[in-house]
Parts: sequence; structure tokens; C-alpha cells
Amino acid sequence: MDDQNRNLILASVLSFLVIIVWFILFPPPEPTQRQVEDDFSSKQNEIDDTALPGTDTVQTETAPSTTSTDQEAPRLAIATEKLSGTISLKGGRIDDLSLLGYKVELKEEAEDITLLRPVGQKGAYYAAYGWAALSGVEPSEVPNPETLWTVRGNETLELNSPVTLVWKNGKNLTFSRTISIDDNYMFTIEQGVQNNSNTEIVLRPYGLIRRSGEPKDLKNFFILHEGLVRMSDENLAEDSYANMRDYVFNDREGTNAERIEVVRDGWIGFTDHFWMTALVPQPGSSFRSTGKYYAAADIYQVETVLPKVSIATGQNATVQSQFFAGAKDWSIIRTYEKQGVKGFLDSIDWGWFFFLTKPMFFVLHWLNLYIGNMGWAIIGLTLLIKALLFPLAYKSYVSMAKMKELQPEMEKLKENSGGDRQKLQQGMMELYKKEKVNPASGCLPILLQIPIFFSLYKVIFVTLELRHAPWIGWIVDLSAPDPSSILNLFGILPYAPPELGPILGIISLGILPILLGISMWLQQKLNPAPTDATQAMIFAWMPWVFMFMLGTFASGLVVYWIANNMITFSQQYLIMRSQGYKPDVFGNIMKSFQKNKSAKKG
Repeated sequence: MDDQNRNLILASVLSFLVIIVWFILFPPPEPTQRQVEDDFSSKQNEIDDTALPGTDTVQTETAPSTTSTDQEAPRLAIATEKLSGTISLKGGRIDDLSLLGYKVELKEEAEDITLLRPVGQKGAYYAAYGWAALSGVEPSEVPNPETLWTVRGNETLELNSPVTLVWKNGKNLTFSRTISIDDNYMFTIEQGVQNNSNTEIVLRPYGLIRRSGEPKDLKNFFILHEGLVRMSDENLAEDSYANMRDYVFNDREGTNAERIEVVRDGWIGFTDHFWMTALVPQPGSSFRSTGKYYAAADIYQVETVLPKVSIATGQNATVQSQFFAGAKDWSIIRTYEKQGVKGFLDSIDWGWFFFLTKPMFFVLHWLNLYIGNMGWAIIGLTLLIKALLFPLAYKSYVSMAKMKELQPEMEKLKENSGGDRQKLQQGMMELYKKEKVNPASGCLPILLQIPIFFSLYKVIFVTLELRHAPWIGWIVDLSAPDPSSILNLFGILPYAPPELGPILGIISLGILPILLGISMWLQQKLNPAPTDATQAMIFAWMPWVFMFMLGTFASGLVVYWIANNMITFSQQYLIMRSQGYKPDVFGNIMKSFQKNKSAKKG
């Protein structure tokens, strides 16, 4: 066995081992649920933050006690076409929110996605706003989580129908909070203070999002970021929940909270796979962006603390900011970015290949708008990609056709070299130079397919638009594996195939993976099998290895690969015929069957 064959076998074995190890180390994630405390003790602080340079340290809004529950507090309804929920008058928190139109699973009776949950429930997740007392007023004289607000006017938050909460502290200060919402997922919060006391007061407005424990459906998959995400003066930063646990906040031992002073524009929040919450100060304003973790209660928190506000006697002040809570719909996020929320589109995890994933999704989204079906849009995207790569493919296939013509001369060189590898290599290089053939040209289109394939995988996995997106017939979710199974003859037998887990599940092949294997096999038959027995064996197995390997991948990705194979087959066939080489697909298939029969008889 020569070095080339040995290296080829070694590379194939290593590739197969990598695939097996991949499925062991990165199986499809199972939902996890951590047992967490849903709140702090009454002595811990909501915010313990230093003001901007030159001001004093402030302590504000104490958190509710562990016995407190917002589920029993009086509430205001939230009712829009896309959102349903309530606002707690106790603390004035936005803490109960469901996303209409997005179901937990693909069943008619499935529940809507629940994004926010009140204190007292597992996985409490909410937004709160308030004021930090700096001077002229005591911390106990500003609203806190136990404050019971009263309603002024409208009692249901709807589009073009805001709600206003009011609280008087009994010492001539009146605090107000007006909450409005647009037709998507952006809340606008306007905080106001009327100072009728006999002294000037200095306050600092803030907003926060608090999350009790990690989300129960955390994917923990390296290709997807979940956790803290923020934009600070055009600088995107991401931190996983594991990394956030380094931001321990403890009054007695000091703090490692991650603070960034934002000069002009930014936002901060938590991102899930398809959903997000974010605090968005007014564009062009400065603020402190903070990420914290309270280890004792397993609480993750992000904050925006705005510059101080001085309010003279008899005067009032208002501060406006926004709160996003909803689905990471590309078109909606893009609209907010155009309206001034800089870098908001980067809240979608485009990854390292953002220069490919962003335009790729843009084209996919555009095609879907015109075609009306994401599956056909993927096929349309494949056609466009193949058209862009056609000049390279043309050179590659022309070179391959010439290589076929040179095959007899190469065999002669091999015979004449007498086993001298250096002489053989020199002879082949002279032959390539004479005939103007580049043997490496066939590799470039294949190499370019690697980042394209990975980028499309990223797009299909992270973007909301492919979640529960149907194609044809049995393919009702392009972001999920093909639901059909060879174990029940693709639905002919009247029973559901068993759940075999992430590793054994590869044997439960669906229709699409099988079509993928066949398309790769047909593509191989454009050329005769290699004369070397070892190479021929490896090439013969390759389509079926890929068939099993991609059997558990998203259907959209398999659709792309099948379309890519069939377009490549057509291009290669036509180009090779134009160069005088006539591929005998049927003859090559018959030869492979005859070889198999001969091998069995032998």
C-alpha cells in the first residue's frame, strides 16, 4: 500500500471518528432546569451602583422579600395583536408576557411562548424601573419593589392607549410612570417626578432586567449564543450565563459586576435562541451598562443607569427609555435599528462568518417574500450561489475533463517511472504544464462550499424565520430533522418510530437524507470508479456515510445539499460534454453493480 492510499484511509477514518465524537460531545440538548430561589432577602439591594465619576455611591430600591409574590398583586392588562400579559401594580414591574403567534411546539393545542414570569414563579423574569436617591431625598422615599402604585386613567395597555402609574411618597414628591407599546415588541417607559418639597433633589433613573436562574430550555450549543448581549458605542459584547457567574455582586465582599460607561448609543439585555429582552436608553444618551450575578439567589441581572437628574423646588422632570421584549424577527429588529437603535440587528447571533450569514439570510428572506415558502427559497438561494460560483466551477470541470483525457498518458508515466515517485511527479508536472491543466483547480469550488455550508447551517439554526417553517407534505419544520422514518416505512406502517436518542437516531433515516445519499451517488457516477481498489471503496461508501451523518440535521440544510448536488450534477454533465468528454452515467452504474457481483462471487 503506497503513501497516498495510506493517507487517504487515515483521513477517512479520522473523519468518521470526528463525526462520532461530535455526536457524543455535542448531542442535541435536553432541557435543563435549575432549582433557584426566586428572589433576594429583603435586605439585599436592587441596585448598589456608583454614580458617574465625581458623584457619591448610592443605594436604591430594596428587593422584595422571599415571601413576596407578584402573582397576587393587582394588575393591568397588556393586550395587543402580538403580546398578551399583565403589569404588576406592586413595584410597577413588566413581568407577565406571552408571545401570540409563537407556539411551544407544532400542535394546535400548544401553548403560546411565555417570555416573562412574575416573582413567585420558577424562572421569574421581569423588567423594573426606578430612581436612585442621591441627595435631598432618602432611599426610603423613592419607589421600591413593595410600592403599590395607583392607576390614573386607562387600565389596559394597548396600541395607542398607554397606561399611567402614580405614587405619592407623603413628602410632597409625586412619581409617575407612563407605559406605552407599539404594534410589535417595544415598550416605551416615561418616568416622571414632580417636586413640591422645599428642597432640591437629585435622582438617578435606572432600568433593569432580572432573571432567576438559567432558562429551562437553554441549548448550551457552541454555534448559538445565549445570555447577556449588549451594544456599547458600536461595540458588541456577549457573555454566556456561565461567564456571567463571574460577575458576582456581594455587598460585603465587593463586586465584580461588569460595568461599561456608554458615551452615546447602546443597549443591554438577555438573548435566548429566538426571543430577547433589552433595555434601550434614548439614542444619543450616555448611561452605565452593567451585568451582575447574585450567587446566593442564582439571579442574573442587567441594568442601565442614566445620568443624574436635578429637580428644583416646584419643578418636574421626565426621562424616557425603551424596553424590548419579544421575538427576534429579522424584519422587526431591522426596523428598530433604522429607527435609531444602533446595532440592534447584531442581537441575532450571526457568528464569525457574519459577512456571509448576514447577506445570505437577507437574500433568503427576500426570496421567501416573493415565493412565499422558505423551502423553495432555500432552493432559490442554492441556484443563486451556484450561479455566483459558476466561473470557478466551469474552470474546475474543464480541468477535470482534460484530466480524463490525460489519463492514458498518466498511466504510461506511471509504468515508465518504475516505482520512482520523484520521477513520476516530475513527469506529471511537465504533462500538466504542457497541456495547461491545473490539477488543484477542482478543489477550490469544494473548499468554498465549506464556509457556505456552515454559514447556511448557522442561518437555519439561529434565525426565527425558519422555526416551524413548512415546505411540502411531511416537512412541516425546516429547522428540525426530517420527521419521516425508514423504521415505519415512512408512515406506511401504522405506528410511530421509537425515540432512539442523538446517536442511534441516525439509523432512523427520513426521506430527505436518503435522497441526499442518492444524489451524491449519482454525482459520483459521472466518472468511472477509480482504478485503485482502496480509493474506489472509499468513494463508494462516501454518499452513504454522508446520508447517515446528515440524517439528524435540519431539513432545510438537507434540502440545500440535495439541490446543490443536483445542480452540480447538471453543470458538470453539460460542461464535460462541451469539452468533448461524454459521461456515461448509466454505464458507470452498471459497472459498479457488476464489480459488486464479482466481489461477492470471489
